[in-house]
Amino acid sequence: MTATSQETLTLPESRLRAALPESRLRAGLARFYRVWKELAANPLTLAGMVVIAALLVMALAAPGMTSYDPLAQNLSQRLLPPSADHWCGTDELGRDIFARIVYGSRITLHIVLLVLAVVAPVGLLVGCAAGYLGGWVDAVLMRITDIFLAFPKLILALALVAALGPGLDNAVIAIALTAWPPFARIVRARTVSLREAEFVQAARLMGAGRGRIIAAHIVPLCLPPLVVRMTLEMSGIILTAAGLGFLGLGAQPPLPEWGAMISTGRAFLLDQWWVATMPGIAIFVVSLGFNLFGDGLRDVLDPKTETGT
Repeated sequence: MTATSQETLTLPESRLRAALPESRLRAGLARFYRVWKELAANPLTLAGMVVIAALLVMALAAPGMTSYDPLAQNLSQRLLPPSADHWCGTDELGRDIFARIVYGSRITLHIVLLVLAVVAPVGLLVGCAAGYLGGWVDAVLMRITDIFLAFPKLILALALVAALGPGLDNAVIAIALTAWPPFARIVRARTVSLREAEFVQAARLMGAGRGRIIAAHIVPLCLPPLVVRMTLEMSGIILTAAGLGFLGLGAQPPLPEWGAMISTGRAFLLDQWWVATMPGIAIFVVSLGFNLFGDGLRDVLDPKTETGT
C-alpha cells in the first residue's frame, strides 16, 4: 500500500490494516475486520447474514412485531386467507399465523442454541483427546463416533425421543446426542495435523503437559473449523427439530413450533394452503440463510485459502 493511499484511510482503519499490529488485541481486531470485509463482499453470504439477523430480531422483538397473541383462539376468524389484517392468514383455531411464526422463532433459536451449547464442547473434547493422545483412546472414541454416524440423524433422534418421551427438552437432548459426531471428526482431523507441529514440539520440550498443550495450543486452532461446522449444522438442527415437531415428538401444542404448525396445517393444504405453507417457507428461508452464511464463513476461515493478515 502506498503512502498516499494509506493517508486516505481513517486512523482506526489504518491501524487495523497495519502489517505489524501494536498489540494482540489489535491483531484480533484486524483479523475480525478482514473477515468481515470478505464476508460482506460475497452477496450470497451477505444474504445469509441478513436472514440470520432477521431471525434474531424476530426472536428478540416478537411482542413489538405483532399485536396478536400466538396462543389466543378466535373461532370466528378461523382459516382466513392472507390479508392486511392477517399477513399470513389464520389457522383452524383463528390464531394469527404470522404471530405464531414470529414467536416460533424463539423456540427455534432456543433449540439451536441449546444443542450447540452441548455438542460443540463435547465434539471439541472428544476430537482433541482422540487426535492428540492417539492409540487406544483414539480407537475407542472414534469407534463410538462411528456408531452414532452409522444411523441417520432423524431416525436416531426419533428413537431417542420415543424412549425419552415427547417434549421440547427431550427433543433437545435427542438432537444433541445425534449432532456431536461430525464436530468430533473435524476436531480430531485438525488435531492430528497439529500434534507434530514445531510449536507443539517446542512446548512439549519446555515441559508443558498434555492438558496445557491441548488447551493453549491445539484448541484455539481447532475453533475456526468448529465455528464453520456450527453454522452449517444449524440448518440441520432446525430441520431435525421441525421433523420431530411434525411427528408430534417435539414442542407440544399449543406452542407455535414451525414443524408442528405444518403438521396441523396439512389437513387444509388443498383449500387453505397458507396454514402449512407459511411455516414451511419460514423453515426453508432460515435453513437457507444459515447454509449461505456457513459456506461464506468456510471460504474465509479455511486455512488453505487464507493469505494471512
